[in-house]
Amino acid sequence: MAAASDNLVEISGLEFSYGPRKLLKGLNLKIPRGKVVAILGASGSGKSTLLRLIGGQATPDRGVVKVDGQNVHELGTRALYALRRKMGMMFQAGGLFTDMSVYENIAFPMREHHSDLPESVLRRIVLMKLQAVGLRGTHALAPNELSGGMARRVALARAISADPMLTMYDEPFGGLDPISINVIASLIRQLNDALGATSIVVSYDVSEALKLVDYVYVIADGVVAGEGTPDEVLSSKDPYVFQFMHAKPDGPIAFHYPGKPIGEELGLRKRA
Repeated sequence: MAAASDNLVEISGLEFSYGPRKLLKGLNLKIPRGKVVAILGASGSGKSTLLRLIGGQATPDRGVVKVDGQNVHELGTRALYALRRKMGMMFQAGGLFTDMSVYENIAFPMREHHSDLPESVLRRIVLMKLQAVGLRGTHALAPNELSGGMARRVALARAISADPMLTMYDEPFGGLDPISINVIASLIRQLNDALGATSIVVSYDVSEALKLVDYVYVIADGVVAGEGTPDEVLSSKDPYVFQFMHAKPDGPIAFHYPGKPIGEELGLRKRA
């Protein structure tokens, strides 16, 4: 991976818990500037939580999260707000404001962060972002008038509306048809390269993520189980990484969430 000075995000010794459940257990990873990096792992492995920690919405139990050289969780309110202005986020379910038009959804981040921007300039930016995702003609529509794939593309346009240095995509392919998935994946790659930005793609869709990223981290049991280029992680012999990357039913990834034996839970007694 790149030298420390070339990394936009640096995470070391990261620990985080939800009550008694320890989710992250000393996570270490680096996101190089200008690259598209995938963070893969089974459901519940802490991928979305990691994005919240990078954005400062959650506070770690231990460890350091640095973005652009700044320790996110040591920043005051004003400094954290300034850092967040340089980040874009595509939420897992799109997260469009249902009572706003497509145009106003795209304009919202810029109205918040650049209140002095002339309306004529704002309009041009919004239309250009919608043009980039092929949806300029939808600017007057409401989110409920869009298909699922179109709504995701609008959410993507909103995420990059202010030309952020870092864009985070939380499960961008979930619930989409194959054509929409291919379009979204291509747009993430093209927009990252065109803007000279850095992108983090959180997903459990292995095949689609590997098509567009430069580097991959696979998270398991609160730490990085494997990392490398797409080809390197596909050829990994680590039991967890191999099972996840190749969708094998047998391996260290359990189907059942930890709990008491079913017989005990149901109050059944063993026969003598």
